[in-house]
Amino acid sequence: MKKMEYINEIVSWEEEFEFFYQVKVRFSETDMFGHLNNTVPFTYFEQARIEYFKSQGFMQDWVKPENETIPVVADLQCDYLSQIFFDENLKIYVKANSIGNSSVDLHYMVKKADGSICLTGRGTIVQISKKTGKGVSWTEDMRHLFSESKKSIVK
Repeated sequence: MKKMEYINEIVSWEEEFEFFYQVKVRFSETDMFGHLNNTVPFTYFEQARIEYFKSQGFMQDWVKPENETIPVVADLQCDYLSQIFFDENLKIYVKANSIGNSSVDLHYMVKKADGSICLTGRGTIVQISKKTGKGVSWTEDMRHLFSESKKSIVK
């Protein structure tokens, strides 16, 4: 497995994941060679991230029209480790790796049905004000939920 700079040690990194979202690769997500299209993992990351945030209780507030804050993706990356094909079952794992003042660095791990890791990734999500576009600090409750749900590193 190639070395990703955001993973110090793969075994312990893998063990820290708990939350996952399951998908089945659709035909429309593959290219003419039958491989998963290289843009699709970002959609999978989004789906899993939304479900992760829902499980934390964050999305329910963010989608309310009167709510002042929303999450935005500041950066996102994916490392492709093995081929993925039509009709494969995948588990997309998400964890909060580190928590900033108004940001969280999420890590992603995608596993095939046989348990092998086929994709890894990471991305920074920032909670911003809809009015100002500036970062808004996480509440203590939010920070606690991030910390409790994963073995997080609080900055």
